[in-house]
Amino acid sequence: EKTLADLLTHLYVLIPVLDNDKHYWVGGEEVDKLLKRGEGWLAGHPEKELIANRYLKHRRSLARDALARLSDEDELDPESAEKEHSNEEEVLEQPIRLNDVRMETVVRVLQDSGARRVLDLGCGEGRLLRELLRVKQFEEIVGLDASVRALEIAARRLNLERMPTKKRERIQLLHGALTYRDTRLSGYEAAAVVEVIEHMDLARLSSFERVLFECARPDTVVVTTPNREYNAKFPNLADGSFRHKDHRFEWTREEFKSWVSRVAEKYGYEVEIQPIGEVDPDLGAPTQMGVFRQCD
Repeated sequence: EKTLADLLTHLYVLIPVLDNDKHYWVGGEEVDKLLKRGEGWLAGHPEKELIANRYLKHRRSLARDALARLSDEDELDPESAEKEHSNEEEVLEQPIRLNDVRMETVVRVLQDSGARRVLDLGCGEGRLLRELLRVKQFEEIVGLDASVRALEIAARRLNLERMPTKKRERIQLLHGALTYRDTRLSGYEAAAVVEVIEHMDLARLSSFERVLFECARPDTVVVTTPNREYNAKFPNLADGSFRHKDHRFEWTREEFKSWVSRVAEKYGYEVEIQPIGEVDPDLGAPTQMGVFRQCD
């Protein structure tokens, strides 16, 4: 049962969707209309991608914007989310300085690759970006995230407005989703995806794989994700729990190996798995890292 007002908001969106056409020019203001009329129901609709694409006349950039703004990640205030993150995953990992070690390791791998133009995909509030800016080798740095507000926080934390001109010209922040093809990501020598994939639904990983390894196709890709087996080392983490409540999954070492091996074979990469953090002989390291390099 629905009120008439609720029914009308659904019809406002779904009539042009079912017709699969709009008989007028569609621009950015249509994204705002879609989100306004879809408030409270569209984000959870199983066909939200189809609805967004049809409502926006299959204009990919507009649909990508709408879907990114509908995403769960963008519904949270990043400042609050960051506090939650600090109260969960980072507090859990703090005794082993895991985040610092993770950043240092990823930066070192990117440096060793020889890359000068790098992507930080799912850059969040800009922690890795800050470390990349300190390395003069990286002449062009791009951070991409689905959350506009997270990017605003990153810009503020990096102090972009007051940054010296030469340094400012080295970095760019982009709004976009990792599950939609984006030509802006093409032509970069290396990409980092640090503690991101576990926030995706498993059903969307195949889209992410194509966007990164088939379409963007950097020479080097670094992917990190938690090792579920190591969770047994955290005394405050209940059995079977994930390190953060937004994680959709956490893989064992064997599951991660299976995924990186399949992706590497499918898209023409070689891959090396490296541990990050102190290695337990039975449980492995707290973080798993896959370093993909294009085959010659």
